[in-house]
Amino acid sequence: MTLKNPNYPLAGLRVLDFSRVLAGPFAARMLSDLGADVVKVEPPDGDVTRYWGKEVAAQAGYFHQQNAGKRNICIDLSKNGARELILDMVQQADFVIENYRSDVMPRLGLGYEDLKETNPGIIMLSISGFGQKSPETKRPAYAPVIHAEAGLLRRSNQLRDVKLHDLPLSVADTNAALHGLIAALSALHMRQRTGKGQHIDMAMIEATVATDDQLHYDLDGSHHTGPLPNEIWELPFGAVLLSTDFRLFFRLLVGELGLVDPATDQMALDEKIKARREATQQFLNDLGTREKFTEAMTTINIPWGDVRDPAEVGTQPTLAARGIFTEIDDRAGGQRQITQSPYHFSDAESGVKGSVAYRGENYSEVLLDWLGMSGEEIDSLLTTGIVLYDPEWHI
Repeated sequence: MTLKNPNYPLAGLRVLDFSRVLAGPFAARMLSDLGADVVKVEPPDGDVTRYWGKEVAAQAGYFHQQNAGKRNICIDLSKNGARELILDMVQQADFVIENYRSDVMPRLGLGYEDLKETNPGIIMLSISGFGQKSPETKRPAYAPVIHAEAGLLRRSNQLRDVKLHDLPLSVADTNAALHGLIAALSALHMRQRTGKGQHIDMAMIEATVATDDQLHYDLDGSHHTGPLPNEIWELPFGAVLLSTDFRLFFRLLVGELGLVDPATDQMALDEKIKARREATQQFLNDLGTREKFTEAMTTINIPWGDVRDPAEVGTQPTLAARGIFTEIDDRAGGQRQITQSPYHFSDAESGVKGSVAYRGENYSEVLLDWLGMSGEEIDSLLTTGIVLYDPEWHI
């Protein structure tokens, strides 16, 4: 097999991506960015995220972000012969990724035991809300459900005294995806020694709890022993977050930058705190410009960050310099912005390799590349409705 993109770390690996929405598609997108040949297998009604967000050339933004660079084939698994086609492709694959409930793939005759019989070296990554083996294994879940069950929402409510609300990003999905990738690549390394594949059971709720760096405070009942929360200060040039304990920050302003402490021995503690905060706010306001503020924070070595509007993140200096945003063909004669994978190798390449495929668009080249099928064999799959493709899906 001639390697495409030979300087990509995972060039030569093949991935069948049965997943939808975020956790699975994100994991598969990262494998694609690292050089694997990822084929997204969509059902006749497509991935629901094809309809999420702004559409350009009938491609929605959410789907665009998670599926760029993958090839696409649409297979109707209800048709006789469809399962056999999938198993033929599994014989050529290194990874299978899916994020259905635990009973779905076995019911289709495509569970791990079925795949292993066809290809003993196959590595199957199954991402689900509550795992393949648990009392809640058949329970449906999206990231917000996991955020609630894992305690993230209640903690925010208790520590910040804010109304209960979900997080503004799907951290449960992306945590599970990244932990799944670590496990999948570990299984690949082990396969080199044993020749055997693995079934990786990744529960979103476990991945979320395992990466919750604040959980030990809850388990110990000791949030009061941790650092004071970071604070946001409104300044003439915009809001900034200071990652420091106010007590330390105030001492540095007094000792290093000449702020006069307004507190007196006659003041009660709450009066001292109020006076010192007001003096700090005035001192920061008097700095006037971002340049002077930056110089002051550099002098006292305080970490800080601009509170940016998400639409303006591309102007962040490090992100702009390192190229986290790129543009790919929008399938309408223009370019569309997309985030890159964040991998920077000393002597290898990575990054999104192409635009987003329409549903079923790459069926012919995939069946030729993976299975060596003739034109007549491919046409037969279209005629029987096992493989679907309609140019109208571009509109």
